[in-house]
Amino acid sequence: MPALYIMIPAALVVVAIAIYVFFWAVDSGQYDDLDGPAHSILFDDQDPRHQAAVDEANTAKDNALKDKAPPHA
Repeated sequence: MPALYIMIPAALVVVAIAIYVFFWAVDSGQYDDLDGPAHSILFDDQDPRHQAAVDEANTAKDNALKDKAPPHA
């Protein structure tokens, strides 16, 4: 029983840290580009056309976001 007095607060601290790290990751943009790493494995890092493809994809994504109409209330 006395072990619970230590284990329960320790578990709550671990959960609080995990929640903090999760929200930090979301706020810092860790989950913004989920498709980029999946596609980048198909290209050689030294290939100059690879950077052009990445720039083209980012430009297309930016244009799509600009063209998107704001939601109506």
